[in-house]
Amino acid sequence: MKKQLFAIILLLSCNTLFAQRSSWKLVWQEEFNYRGLPDQAKWNYETRGNATGWGNNEKQFYTDTDSLNAYVSKGTLKITARKESREGKSYTSARLSTAGKAEFKYGKIEVRAKLPAGKGTWPAIWMLGNDIGKTGWPTCGEIDIMEHVGYDKDSIHGTIHTQAYNHTKGTQKGKSVYISRPYDKFHVYAIEWTGEKMDFLLDGKKYYTVVNEHLSTNEWPFDKPYYLILNVAVGGNWGGKYGIDDSVFPVAMEVDYVRVYEKK
Repeated sequence: MKKQLFAIILLLSCNTLFAQRSSWKLVWQEEFNYRGLPDQAKWNYETRGNATGWGNNEKQFYTDTDSLNAYVSKGTLKITARKESREGKSYTSARLSTAGKAEFKYGKIEVRAKLPAGKGTWPAIWMLGNDIGKTGWPTCGEIDIMEHVGYDKDSIHGTIHTQAYNHTKGTQKGKSVYISRPYDKFHVYAIEWTGEKMDFLLDGKKYYTVVNEHLSTNEWPFDKPYYLILNVAVGGNWGGKYGIDDSVFPVAMEVDYVRVYEKK
């Protein structure tokens, strides 16, 4: 009887898992199965905020097509922060985006990555509304699929920022979750996003949900296309809150894949 019950439970679990997976259709992917600079048909180098520290007083200079800061090899993208002076900044790194090349409205976005270790590091996997050039931030909306600050070793954060809810007002909506061995083990960081809600997931397990209150775009600007960003910042208002440990550099975020799905 126990064996039969176990078999039934196993069958139901498999059917549920299959149903969940089969409800999504892969529509865009970057597997990093090549060697060299990131594929410029998919990725841009963002450098325009170097002079201002991107509004967060960050200490890095983001480079353009520099293999020391962004390079693909052995099946992963390495975004590397280095201790080197460039254009008045003490560190270099890279910030890649899909703006104008791949933009998405709703769906499941998954990124499998291994994070850099060290106080002062601030890696992020996130999204911005494609109308940021017209509306500015935070009106465009921001989705932080994963943020990590090196001084907080075993936590990652999932957050949204909007005109009504953002960190400059202290009203941002988000949650941190415990993570095991983010520096020597790959994890899958993801969101599942519809017109009604946004779920944040770590390794397939939901840990936070933002619900559309149906008030205005000030609260929910997430009914339009967004583009992806991958970067490793150094220091800044959050990442540098407890200083920067120069002994850890160079240090990299490794990205195994980026996959975007739509509901069938």
